Order: sequence, then C-alpha cells, then structure tokens
Amino acid sequence: MAQAMKIAIVDDEQDMRQSISQWLALSGYDTETFGSAEDALKVLGSDYPGIVISDIKMPGMDGMQFLKKLMGSDSTLPVIMITGHGDVPMAVEAMRVGAFDFLEKPFNPDRMSELAKRATIARRLVLDNRALRRELSDGTQLMSKLIGASPVMERLKEDILDLGQADGHVLIDGETGTGKTLVAHALHAVGSRAGRKFVLVSCAALEEEALSKRLFGPMLPEDAQLPAIEEARGGTLVLEDIEALSDTLQARLLSVMNEQGTPAETRIVAISNLQEAGKSCEDVLRPDLFYRLAALRITMPPLRQRGEDILSLFTRLSEQFAEEYGCDAPQVSAQEAAQLLQAPWPGNVRQLINIAERAVLQARRGSGTIASLLMSDHEEMQPVMTTEGKPLKEYVEAFERMLIDNTMRRHKGSIASVMEELCLPRRTLNEKMAKYGLQRSDYL
Repeated sequence: MAQAMKIAIVDDEQDMRQSISQWLALSGYDTETFGSAEDALKVLGSDYPGIVISDIKMPGMDGMQFLKKLMGSDSTLPVIMITGHGDVPMAVEAMRVGAFDFLEKPFNPDRMSELAKRATIARRLVLDNRALRRELSDGTQLMSKLIGASPVMERLKEDILDLGQADGHVLIDGETGTGKTLVAHALHAVGSRAGRKFVLVSCAALEEEALSKRLFGPMLPEDAQLPAIEEARGGTLVLEDIEALSDTLQARLLSVMNEQGTPAETRIVAISNLQEAGKSCEDVLRPDLFYRLAALRITMPPLRQRGEDILSLFTRLSEQFAEEYGCDAPQVSAQEAAQLLQAPWPGNVRQLINIAERAVLQARRGSGTIASLLMSDHEEMQPVMTTEGKPLKEYVEAFERMLIDNTMRRHKGSIASVMEELCLPRRTLNEKMAKYGLQRSDYL
C-alpha cells in the first residue's frame, strides 16, 4: 500500500497554522504543525513522505533560511511559501531558491488546496521513483522477485550470482515475457558495479539516426543527457532488442567494445527478443559482435518448463491483485491447478500476470473460470495443455504444495487452524511441509 502523503505546516502564529491544518484535513490530508522552523527541521528529513507549507516571516530562522535548509537536504521536496501582501520580490526569490509555489495573504483556501494537490502528486512521483531505484539497486530484493524453486530457476539464480561477479559482457535471450530485463537489473545489483550507473536503451524503440545519437552522440548543448556509452561509463549498459541494431551501429558498438579492452570499463548486457521462428541472435548479429556479447550467456527458461513454480507465482500474483482490488484471492481447485500446469504459456510470466489479475476480477464478480481465461487468451488452443506430458504424481504434488501454502498464508502460520481445515494430523502436516520446503516462520 502507498504511504499516506503528509503536509507539514510551519507558522509561528498558532491560529494560522491551526486554520490551515483544519482546512487541509477536511480535504483529506494528514497534517502536522510546527511553531518554528527549528522544530520542523527535527522531523523533515530527505525522504519526508509529504510536502511543506511555511510562512516566510517568522522569528528566529525565517522562511527563506528554512527553505534553503530544506533544499540543501532534499531539493525535490515541494515547499509552498506563504508571503505577506505585496512581498512579490521575496516570493520571486523563494521560487529561485527552489520553492514549489507561493500563496499571498490573504489567500483563497481553495487555491491552497489546489496547490497542495499538485505538490503531493509531484512528491509521490519523486518518492516512488526513488523507491524503485533503491529496489533496482538491491540485489537481495531483486533476487527475491525471481520466485520459484524449480531446478531451472535454481540454476538461473546461481548463474546470476556467478555472472554478476564476472566482468565480461553478457547476452540474455529467451522467449518473450520471461523476465530478461529483471535479470539484467539483478546482474548489475549483485555485482561489483552495483553502486554505479545502470543505463537501459531499447534499440527497437528509436529510428537509426536517433538511436545512433542516443548511444554514441554527439549530443547537442540543449540535450539533458549524455550519450549512453558515456552515461554508463564504469557501470552497466543494457541494450534491449540488440537484434534491432543496423550493421553500421553494430560496427560502432564493436569498435567501442574493442577500445575498452579487458576487463571492460563499461559492462554491456545485451537482451535479445527475437520472435521469428527458427531465428536466433547469432543469425542476425555480425559474428565478431555476437561472440563478444555471448562470452557469458543466460537463456531464460520458459514458464511451461518451471513446473510447480507456475502455481507459486499464480498464488503470489493473485494475492497482490486481490489486495489492490480490495477482495479475496480466488481459491484454485485441483482441476484448475492442473490446467495452469498444463497450459503452454506462450506469453510466459507476462501472460500469467494478466491471467492472475483477470481471475481476481472474475472472482470479485462471482463468475468465470481459469480455463475460460486461458482459452480466451489463445482460442486456437484445443485443449488447453502442452505437448509435454507430466506424470500424475507431479500434478498431485504441485497441487498439494499449493493447497498447504495457501492455507498457511490464510491462517498466518497457525498450525492448528491448517490441521483443522485440511483434516491432517500434525505429524503428516509437518512431513509434507518439510517435503515441499515450507517454513512456518514465513507465514507469521
């Protein structure tokens, strides 16, 4: 759930700050008041989850000094300054220092609410982006997103940890929707370059001239960013849809890689999303570039090869969507579990995310089945199953694990409640949890 936005109101006049607080509270904001800038600074850190409204004229530290302190701590923090009538030069100076906007006394409360709304939206965007950057630089967080305990996923995690520590360039390929970009982030986050730049460029998103400029320059004085090769120096440059590079750009990229020598100053992670049947990255890249990029290689496993990971992912995703939509997650029957395991999943994890969300929406309405969702995605699938048969024992065990996992989650790790619902003696439940690698502590 998103953290509620706060509004810090700073004014030495008690009546004024109470009046502002009451009005904004009626508009649905969480307010806190301070009688001085000094008191406010004890609370307002660089990640303050909200905005500030402050008077300019206050005893002790005045509003301008206060604003400069706040901007020095976090230049993105929206600060709305309250100025006296006719203090236009002071308001202009406040905007120059970094104020979000200003209100001139006597001000219209509706105008204040509108400014507060704009400022909180801007603050939420900054904090969300900041949290995302932290998450994408945290190797532990990223590895936890690679859900699954199937042999192919365990091998993938080991490859990420091993190759993350290496210096060579990497090629990531595999079917669409398997999570190649997430793995690129993880490779950067678990390696020695974790604290350095991570730059991602989609080679298929730009025309050749624009792509050449984005990758290699030259950039014009008014351009806000460096060429990607320069921007990523010392860190990781990820090139999505590497197969979209023209022969000319392939040659320029190879030239840059040769100039860097070994070990490379900037690591290049190439992602291939080739869809044509019977084609691979090796078929479309010049051989010298391909072998440089594919010195280290990760091929993403398709979802249909990940066995019971499919049920674990579906459970986790449906719980997340159920929380988002404010309803209960759908309960999966044995037949539906088998259908999920048997489906060919041409869209892989991306398709599973879509199915999980639609299953939650169906359950909220009290209609529909998982089989109907799978069929509506690919009407040509008759019946909904892969050509890769599995022993009945695998289906039974996968469903059993999912059932125990779901029940433990629902009862927050209460062994007694799980025993009662599943009609299992404690010893049998303990044995099955050990067999499937389920720990009670994970549900508390």
